[in-house]
Amino acid sequence: MTIKKICILGAGTLGSRIALQSAISGFTVTVYDIHQKSLDFSQRTMEKIVKQLAKSGQISETEISAIFSRIKFTLDAKEAVADADLINESVTEEIEIKKKVWKQFGEIAPEKTWFTTNTSYLLPSMFAEESGRPAKFCAFHFHDVFYSRVVDIMPHPGTDPVMIPMLEELGRKLNQVPVLVKKENPGYIFNTMLMALIGAAGKLLTREVGSIEDIDKSWMVNFHMAMGPFGILDSIGLDTAWHVTHKLPDAASQAFAALLKTYIDEGKLGEKSGKGFYSYPNPAYRNPDFIR
Repeated sequence: MTIKKICILGAGTLGSRIALQSAISGFTVTVYDIHQKSLDFSQRTMEKIVKQLAKSGQISETEISAIFSRIKFTLDAKEAVADADLINESVTEEIEIKKKVWKQFGEIAPEKTWFTTNTSYLLPSMFAEESGRPAKFCAFHFHDVFYSRVVDIMPHPGTDPVMIPMLEELGRKLNQVPVLVKKENPGYIFNTMLMALIGAAGKLLTREVGSIEDIDKSWMVNFHMAMGPFGILDSIGLDTAWHVTHKLPDAASQAFAALLKTYIDEGKLGEKSGKGFYSYPNPAYRNPDFIR
């Protein structure tokens, strides 16, 4: 099957990046959200990224107009999915919300449309049936898209095997490195490893073993990394981290989730809101003196 038109459900941080990379790769893209402010945010995010890509020479200034001509933003669900070959969903990481969204789009999407979810920790089998076509349903999970170029392909037991090579090919066309997750696993491969790091950092902080800065410094210096676990959390989004962490039953995770909630309640969501564990656009960990 030839993929030409991609529909992105959810105009958040990651949905915006997937949509932009799809357009850069030559695909026609529609971005759907239920809030106009989210669509406005998405467009601003893309404009900022495109400027950075042009400045670094990854795209040319002359390409920018053509890239944005392939992207359409809409509040109309039927318009978003019209003639779509593939849907990729990046809505809030809550199972009931995802079930509702997939029921809606399963009913209005063209028969040809393949369904993919960008869920971080939920399993595709949890809401594949709601789509009405579970055989055409698979997890297709992106990371940063431009900096961390891995895309996870995770089928559920009912996924048609033909989707796997199709998504691997699509992933490469989107300038990503496809990674096949052979069986359903919350967090795929990387996020499973990442949560072990985040969980340990959260435990060190809530138990007052170390400060945010010192925990990050320890990681950055020892592993020659550009950011530590709390810088990573800011880039992921504290709200996204909370959605995952507050569902974990152990006391350490619950304590860290409670701490994250205090930041969220103050509007500190991380890099996307301008403030999280650090302040942006110039967080302390990017200052060369931070690790001296």
